[in-house]
Amino acid sequence: MSPFAVDKRDIQFCLYEYLEAERLTKFPKYGEFNRELFDMVLDETIKFATEKLAPLNTVIDRQGVFFDKGKVTVPPQHKQAYKEFCEGGWVGVTASQEHGGQGLPMVISTALGEIHAAASVAFLMTPGLSRAAAHVIETYGTDEMRKTYLDKLISGVWSGTMCLTESGAGSAVGDLKSKARREGDHFLIEGEKIFISAGDHDMTENIVHLVLARIEGAPAGIKGVSLFLVPKFLPDANGNAGQPNNVVCGNIEHKMGIHGSPTCTMVFGGDGPCRGWLIGEENEGIKYMFLMMNEARIGVGLQGVSTASASYLEAVQYARERIQGVDIAAMKDVNAPRVPIIRHPDVRRMLLTMKAFTEGMRALLYFAAFAADVSEASDDEDERNRYKSMLELLTPVVKAYLSDRGFEMTALGIQVFGGYGYCQEYPVEQYCRDAKIASIYEGTNGIQALDLLGRKISAKGGLLFMTFLMRVNDFINEHREHPMLGAHIQKLEKARDQLTQVVMHLQQAGMQGDVYYPVLWASPFLDLFGTVTLGYFLSDMAVLAHKKLTELLKGADTPEKQKQIIAANPEARFYDGKIHSMKFFIDNYMPHVGAVAESIMSGNKSPLEIEF
Repeated sequence: MSPFAVDKRDIQFCLYEYLEAERLTKFPKYGEFNRELFDMVLDETIKFATEKLAPLNTVIDRQGVFFDKGKVTVPPQHKQAYKEFCEGGWVGVTASQEHGGQGLPMVISTALGEIHAAASVAFLMTPGLSRAAAHVIETYGTDEMRKTYLDKLISGVWSGTMCLTESGAGSAVGDLKSKARREGDHFLIEGEKIFISAGDHDMTENIVHLVLARIEGAPAGIKGVSLFLVPKFLPDANGNAGQPNNVVCGNIEHKMGIHGSPTCTMVFGGDGPCRGWLIGEENEGIKYMFLMMNEARIGVGLQGVSTASASYLEAVQYARERIQGVDIAAMKDVNAPRVPIIRHPDVRRMLLTMKAFTEGMRALLYFAAFAADVSEASDDEDERNRYKSMLELLTPVVKAYLSDRGFEMTALGIQVFGGYGYCQEYPVEQYCRDAKIASIYEGTNGIQALDLLGRKISAKGGLLFMTFLMRVNDFINEHREHPMLGAHIQKLEKARDQLTQVVMHLQQAGMQGDVYYPVLWASPFLDLFGTVTLGYFLSDMAVLAHKKLTELLKGADTPEKQKQIIAANPEARFYDGKIHSMKFFIDNYMPHVGAVAESIMSGNKSPLEIEF
């Protein structure tokens, strides 16, 4: 098994060369930061992930968590790593300094999160949810809530959860049965939630649940749902965990992956009164929870990138070392030397597929995080609105497209390994198992597709879609005649046109009163949208890489000399690799856009008409 690896060079390229994240330090919100500090935190993250989390990942996968008489415990190694994670300040990297956080930009935090999740997705679940819960309390909670809970959540002394799902109310969250009855300044909460990540464990002194429930007498459906803060232990007069609040874990799930993250059934008020405090206004719970959910959806996309990257780096290292067969040109020579499998064309195709997708996925993820930063910190209102529009549009794409492709890349990693990839001797089978859940939780990918097509594309008169499309158009118009990449950018242009045709086709169907047809094709549409989006980001990065490579190849006036420089110079090899990623992706996956567009516009309704 090779040591844990991080693609630090591509992370730095995305942050500093492509997105120019240092620009954020010009805004007052991030004025105290600089590149040196960002790099220091990045290096510390890699160190912690390599030394602490990566060795832990197999342990918590094999041992899982333990459930006995309503209590969940984790292996001691997990508990110790969590303690050190909190001491390092990782829980509150983006939280305000007023409450003990570091206040870093989200794009930097996203890079750190990718590294941590690549080392152990399951480990990162608990602190990730705590960070999101703290953000909700900071944004919508009362002063008393902020005073009591924020410092402890951000430090990791207490952890947080998001309690939405019930057995009869998953994607249809408005059908929930959990209820809240007013009693003085608080409410009594009764109900059962399922599939609650980090719902119970012994890593923290208290667990703060954000629970959706319906106040007695509230309207039915989503418009009658409120959000409550429900601690496992009631804070005492000193703000410490005090008496139990009748929040009990009923059982834990036995899952395909993320074994180190306890997935719990939580019972509120089953053994006595369970107190909860209203967050914000009555019946506005889903609005407040969307802050946490949208943050979590970016985090789920992050999981797709991290598992894809980890699997790719493992696969490429294995392919360099694994000796099997002879070079295809010498296949009839029984005395030909055996070669590493990285010499075989099919393996190289799989590796470049993984490389291209991972780099494009990383760029999309980091761009979304960067957009979140600019939309909050810029002193230019037009710029804030522009980036906010793109973030809103891309959030379901980040969640769904990156989680789907992340799972596919981990499966491809297993294929590179062959039989060994299917065995626990190597980590790629765990990456695949851990990756699958990402397409299911925090809103299934089908729900994300409905959000993209049904809400985001048409929102504000199409403003969100047009804002991002204008960015793509500007790039195409500027580089359509690029001396090296122009032909590929023109293929991207064709795919963009096919995307807009599909949008108009589906919108027309909706306007004609056909509510089923657009919904039927929403998921293929999201895949089409995501593929065009990745094509744009890979192309944009390739243009930059070509410029950098050209500078490094000055004086090399023959292809042979250029190849020699690329082979000998790591920087030249990196930029050349970015160009190959783009060319491969455009040539192989832009044709998919046309095929999917043809399918969507075919008028086929067989799934609606068949009798199963």
